[in-house]
Amino acid sequence: MNFDIHALQTPYFIVDEALVIRNLKILADVKKRSEAKILLAQKAFSMYHLYPLISQYLDGTCASGLHEAQLAHEHFNGENHIFSPAFTEREMPQLLKICDHFVFNSFSQWQRFKLQMTGKSCGIRVNPEFSTGDYAIYNPCAPNSRLGVTYAQFRPDLLDGIEGLHFHTLCQQGAEDLAATWTAFEAKFGKFIPQMKWLNFGGGHHITKDNYNINLLINLIISIKNTYKDIEIYLEPGESVAIDTGYLIGEVIDIIHNEMDIAILDTSAACHMPDVLEMPYRPHIINSGEASEKPHTYRLGGPTCLAGDIIGDYSFNEPIKIGDRLVFTDMAIYSMVKTNTFNGMKLPDIAVLRQNSDVELVKQFGYNDFKSRL
Repeated sequence: MNFDIHALQTPYFIVDEALVIRNLKILADVKKRSEAKILLAQKAFSMYHLYPLISQYLDGTCASGLHEAQLAHEHFNGENHIFSPAFTEREMPQLLKICDHFVFNSFSQWQRFKLQMTGKSCGIRVNPEFSTGDYAIYNPCAPNSRLGVTYAQFRPDLLDGIEGLHFHTLCQQGAEDLAATWTAFEAKFGKFIPQMKWLNFGGGHHITKDNYNINLLINLIISIKNTYKDIEIYLEPGESVAIDTGYLIGEVIDIIHNEMDIAILDTSAACHMPDVLEMPYRPHIINSGEASEKPHTYRLGGPTCLAGDIIGDYSFNEPIKIGDRLVFTDMAIYSMVKTNTFNGMKLPDIAVLRQNSDVELVKQFGYNDFKSRL
């Protein structure tokens, strides 16, 4: 980090522009070498203040609903793709104005909206019934999944007007998992690929992590394009754009003791980083260790009334005290997009660390953000 953590009032998110550019350059290199197209999955990172920057490197965005699609239309210069488990009649007129690619989750949805799709590139999401993920909550190929058409339910007789096939099975995974998924997908749906203009491999690709096998990804895409006559390939990572680029800064507001030391922060797991409770996972704090690893161990909890608003147990070289600031890492992804105002909690402000080391406050939240939702 090269900024003053006391520059702004806590809690706040801050995203390092230089680190985002580092990730974008890796993705741009993958695009160039593989001739694939890469989209920003807004479900992971919707900080539209940086969309003009991201649009210099990526081809467009993918949305999971009307509001994400509208955000991209207003702030991102590129293709605007959308997928939803089910579109509604009331949303469709606006979506038709702003989106160029539609992915349908079922053939019944395709039949319902097909006549409205003039001038749009449309695809069907399929379920290859193959997954290598570790988290059941993020497995779209789990038994009885509502996401994607299985081979048994696939309708070749309804493919007229369908230009693409989409699958999404990965979550924070490597190219090896994509290659295995591709084998399963091709075995079931490969016969339909010659009819298509594009394939979308979904998200969950950890392309910008240090141990990701980029050459395997590129070689796989090139092989597919050669086999299927230069078919267009889309990837839609969200995490890879902003992974390891952001921080959440919180402050210790009280310390109590109940068989162990407990520090209460102005930062809530339930409100500000709900994946801590949903996945669950333990976010990293700079200069901390596992419980008992360092001399002074604390349980860190949020300020809400939820008994389970616990971030985790951490240890430190020195005792922490009221007023100390703690820095949570890798907080750009799946954090800002998931925050909530349970208990009337204030949402963390949003800032960006510019390449010249200036800290720019982008968004400030207050009472009206809580009130306006009720």
